[in-house]
Amino acid sequence: MNIYEVEMETVKIFQSGNSQAIRLPKKYRFEGNEALISKVGDAVIIFPQQKGWKNFFDNLEMFSDDFMVDRNQLQIQDRGEMFE
Repeated sequence: MNIYEVEMETVKIFQSGNSQAIRLPKKYRFEGNEALISKVGDAVIIFPQQKGWKNFFDNLEMFSDDFMVDRNQLQIQDRGEMFE
């Protein structure tokens, strides 16, 4: 299976105080009261806290060889020395 074959579902986004929240369907539930979250570009990735990035790295083979080959990479900005 590659990343383009991963099952996708639509979920509802709602406000909870000053935060956005997403109601996870039952099959996506996490154990415990906390999870780890990271933003990669426009994607948001949520991991079970006890496994962290291990799940992501263990499943990198799901990405096809041409994943992000044609991406718009910004030029590196010259910002000078931090402590001049």
